[in-house]
Amino acid sequence: MKHSPLSVFARWMAWAACLFSLALGLGHAWAQERTPIRLIVPYGAGGPIDATARLLAEKVKDSLGPIIIDNKPGAGGNLGVDLVAKASPDGRTLGIAAVATHAINPWLFARMPYDAERDFAPITQWVRVPNVLVMNAETAKRLGIRRLADLISYARAHPGRLNFGSGGNGSAGHLAGEMLKKEAQFFAVHIPYNGGNPAQLALLSGQVDYNIDNLATAAANIQSGKLIPLAVTTAMRSPLLPQVPTLNETLPGLVIDTWWGLVAPAGTPQDVVQKLHQAFAAALNDSDTKTRFAQWMAEPTPSSPAQFSQFMAAERQRYEAVVKQSGAKVD
Repeated sequence: MKHSPLSVFARWMAWAACLFSLALGLGHAWAQERTPIRLIVPYGAGGPIDATARLLAEKVKDSLGPIIIDNKPGAGGNLGVDLVAKASPDGRTLGIAAVATHAINPWLFARMPYDAERDFAPITQWVRVPNVLVMNAETAKRLGIRRLADLISYARAHPGRLNFGSGGNGSAGHLAGEMLKKEAQFFAVHIPYNGGNPAQLALLSGQVDYNIDNLATAAANIQSGKLIPLAVTTAMRSPLLPQVPTLNETLPGLVIDTWWGLVAPAGTPQDVVQKLHQAFAAALNDSDTKTRFAQWMAEPTPSSPAQFSQFMAAERQRYEAVVKQSGAKVD
């Protein structure tokens, strides 16, 4: 059967219109997919959490599109994390969950703007950073303290004679110090400072005797000999300080990690969570990422969403007792 030139032309036009509509639809979907993702970092720019966020954002841009880092510090991290909790669960707003915001603050603050357990969809843990028990080198020499057992013996024999500093009441350094005191059964005076830098300066000047700080912060002063490392707080010895024992070699079971990872608002569809997880897990397993993290004294720790959820729940349970025992509270 022959068709008139007019009918053939009409069919061709209909076919072309269909293709054009399909192309428009695909183009629109691609444009939506490439809408920048907002990654809220609940701490200031320049710190280790911010640095890892910027590195990983660059690593995943080919698979997820551009990611804009939005630093929202304040209220111990609560301000920025609350913005994530209240964002639309469409995968376009993500945030950082850290030991402070998701394990310590729920027990430290009298009123919380978010529920650390229910308001988030875990995606993956990002990193673990060793903490290290460091002592002022001159103080250690004067008191004859060369290892953790010496510190414990001295503190037991001289209750309240030693003191330790931290970045403030309820800070990770303060609570780590309280854990050490409880497990080692000695008493030392806690001196809170307004932030980690003043606490470190107080240690270097001899105003306090020891601190528990993250290795990235303490490393330069350990290398210069100003601080003596007595123990790292991770379960295994750090390859960065292989000669320094862990706390749990002397006090079995005492492990204190600084960690953070990635979350989305609760209700984010599972397929979106999985897509985000796959992209960031691949970035964390990249050899260049491992090299860069090592420069920051950090270890990539990719985990499944379920594993990260279980890990954070266990950390919340552990810090509940520690915070209550310390008596620290923020009204």
